[in-house]
Amino acid sequence: MRKILIIDDDFDICLLLQKFLSKNDFEVDVAHSSKDALPLLKQNFYEVILCDYRLPKITGTEMLEKIKEIHPSTAVIIITGYSDVRTAVSILKKGAFDYVTKPLFPDEILMTINRAIKQKENAPTASQVTSQINTLEKAKKKVFNRKVFVKGKSKQAETVQKHVDLIAPTDMSVIILGETGTGKEFVANAIHQKSKRAGHPFVAIDCGALPKDLAGSELFGHLKGSFTGALTDKKGSFEIANGGTLFLDEIGNLSYDNQIKLLRVLQERKIKPIGGNKDIEIDVRIITATNEDLKVAARKSNFREDLYHRLNEFKIELAPLRERRTDIMLFAEHFLALANEELDKEVGEFTPEAKHILREYYWHGNLRELGNVVKRAVLLAQGDQVTTECLPQEIINPEYIIVTDEQEAEGKDLTDLKEVAEQAERKAILQVLEKTGYNKTKTAKVLNIDRKTLYNKLKAFGIDI
Repeated sequence: MRKILIIDDDFDICLLLQKFLSKNDFEVDVAHSSKDALPLLKQNFYEVILCDYRLPKITGTEMLEKIKEIHPSTAVIIITGYSDVRTAVSILKKGAFDYVTKPLFPDEILMTINRAIKQKENAPTASQVTSQINTLEKAKKKVFNRKVFVKGKSKQAETVQKHVDLIAPTDMSVIILGETGTGKEFVANAIHQKSKRAGHPFVAIDCGALPKDLAGSELFGHLKGSFTGALTDKKGSFEIANGGTLFLDEIGNLSYDNQIKLLRVLQERKIKPIGGNKDIEIDVRIITATNEDLKVAARKSNFREDLYHRLNEFKIELAPLRERRTDIMLFAEHFLALANEELDKEVGEFTPEAKHILREYYWHGNLRELGNVVKRAVLLAQGDQVTTECLPQEIINPEYIIVTDEQEAEGKDLTDLKEVAEQAERKAILQVLEKTGYNKTKTAKVLNIDRKTLYNKLKAFGIDI
């Protein structure tokens, strides 16, 4: 019987999941804190661990690190609320298998658990790794052929498409900027597919998920015996992508030492595997992506300025989904088709009410969040339509949180209390306007004022919309 550990301080959730999973032939242990979980982890091996992101006295990231130290091969599924989705996505880069959002649906959790177990069963053994490296190019090509680049209708989407068509035939390096979940990898693959390198590998590497000690091996390869654990020769991503395109996501997370090595590769077009004495000539196009300002990082000496200029031969900026509302349903229908295929269902469309909710939501997690919501809705759909009942309450009735920036007040003269209050009020109105898609009726409701008062304040503050 397969063993599962649930780590959550909510007793009701633990009881619900324990009963449900026990009925589905799992042996389930429960811990309500990291202190309770650690002894269980040391005494038992678990196929899968369900771990709440918000635990007492510890973050989800810290708990994940502790789990991976004890059981590196255990699949960890993070339980989170929609307000933590962007943070949960960052945890995936640190080794979590997937995440599920509250309120929890047992069928969704069971499907995710089974997917984690299936992936582990299909994982290669140490003796298979070497042979699989030789077929990685074909595997990568097959995977990304399924990731269709959906063309939007918004002005921002048209601009991106023009830039892709313009830059693809060249060999120029490209930096893709955008928030988490805006589809940077899809754009990078679209550039590759339209280039003269399309028949060669497209290899994607998440620099944020590369352990510092192993990043050099992953990028440049190593020879057998070059360090503890190097049991066979291994090709690095540059050599695997030779002739094609190497996509380095979250490039800002690359360590300074590896930034120096990357700069050398870009200058000399040669790599040297760890433990090797001979250079290997490579012909690879580099596309990078980041959600941070590398110019600022360079000024703070966190990123090499010379490397930034090498990478920044052309820049493509992706707008967040909330600024491309005319594209939302195009992507939603694309995700609907993918979910039908994966879940073996035949849900044909969204009801008008569901479409309205999807268009009006803020989409903090952009395309990644939209894809998760649609997949979950398809799972819950009872007929051939996605109705409002299939959507999470957090999407139907979102909470608009007004965030204040204390740093803006630093260094300013705060002796005029009226001016300070007016600045704070103006900022709050602008934030809610943006998050409601500049819907004045909804903005007034969120701010708990009537429309007439809102109009007067807009006029007084010089906000013209």
